[in-house]
Amino acid sequence: MRYVLCLSICVFMLLGCSANLPKPKFPQKETATDVSQQQIDALVTGNNTFAWELYKKLTTEQKNVFFSPYSISTALAMTYAGAAGNTAQQMQKTLHFPSTNPHPSFSALIDATQPTNALYKLYVANALWGQKDYDFLPEFLQTTGKNYGAGLFEVDFKKETEQARNTINHWVEHNTQQKIKELLKQGTIKDKTRLVLTNAIYFKGDWLHPFDANDTYDQTFHLNKSENVQVATMSQNERAFLHYQQPDFQAVSLPYKGEEVEMIIFLPTEIDGIQTIEAQLTAEKVASVRGKMERKSMMLALPKFKAESEFELGEVLEQLGMQDAFTEGVADFSEMTTEERLFISKVVHQAVVNVDEKGTEAAAATGVVMNAESAVMVDVRFIVNRPFAFVISNAKTGSVLFAGRIVDPR
Repeated sequence: MRYVLCLSICVFMLLGCSANLPKPKFPQKETATDVSQQQIDALVTGNNTFAWELYKKLTTEQKNVFFSPYSISTALAMTYAGAAGNTAQQMQKTLHFPSTNPHPSFSALIDATQPTNALYKLYVANALWGQKDYDFLPEFLQTTGKNYGAGLFEVDFKKETEQARNTINHWVEHNTQQKIKELLKQGTIKDKTRLVLTNAIYFKGDWLHPFDANDTYDQTFHLNKSENVQVATMSQNERAFLHYQQPDFQAVSLPYKGEEVEMIIFLPTEIDGIQTIEAQLTAEKVASVRGKMERKSMMLALPKFKAESEFELGEVLEQLGMQDAFTEGVADFSEMTTEERLFISKVVHQAVVNVDEKGTEAAAATGVVMNAESAVMVDVRFIVNRPFAFVISNAKTGSVLFAGRIVDPR
């Protein structure tokens, strides 16, 4: 099975009222040193806590959701490097950053997340897009450059607003392997924009234990207790996977080649039990589930699915406690620049996921029903035929790279 996903996020900094890519300044990320494993673990725990708080805010409607908390935290961490006063305090509390300087730990986490082999692809890119000839403080640029590899690209928001938007979109498209072509819609960049912070992430991996296209059939998926649809469903028998079960849900870990990244699927016991699962999902609960998993032989059935989500996260972040950063005349980003007073106008997020068999989009045999009551002897039947939640995480660090829920795989 091939798993392809990409994500990009932008944070817009505006001035408060009172193509070919340019070459960046401070482009080189430095390898993190003098950061303990305890510090990395503390950062991951904080990031994952924020991830599940954000997940609950984004899943209030009955629809597919997919996003990258890792990417969002990274982009906002770069913004946090320029915050001061109450604005910084609110950001630190909302994002669950350590009370001490989090940037070296982020640098170490970025290093630890990079692939150690060529069996899968994970690209993470950061960039700052600043107004040409604008006076950004050297300390801010050094912090974002050496810890995040975020070079400063100079563009002219004042006089060439649309060209600046197109330039940033081109960078995002390039760094998501052409999966996200227009992150910044027309009108999102203004002549008062002074800084745009971008993070792009792209992942492509094959299952460690791939599905056979010949075992993919149309199967019933229960949208709810009264509505069913037929969806192409992959399957395999007598394969051992890490598994966890409690009365109201079960979970399975599906590793990718290289065994550094895994998908964990949370499947409710009841057809309409997805909200019961989501109410329980916290950083502590997910870590506990992963730690208690045992290897079990199983019959596994998983629908092919695609999902694409776009979010403007400003209102959600304000609800979580980041009010000052979005308030003109109140926001304090004086660690970025003393030239003018800036505030965040938008936090734009877009993510795409595509799960299918490798090179076999048309493998389903329509009208053939898989025999779920097979005589094959297995410990567990894990049949994903109802709404489910899932995460993509780094097995080494426990960092949640992506999270989502599928209520309709079509």
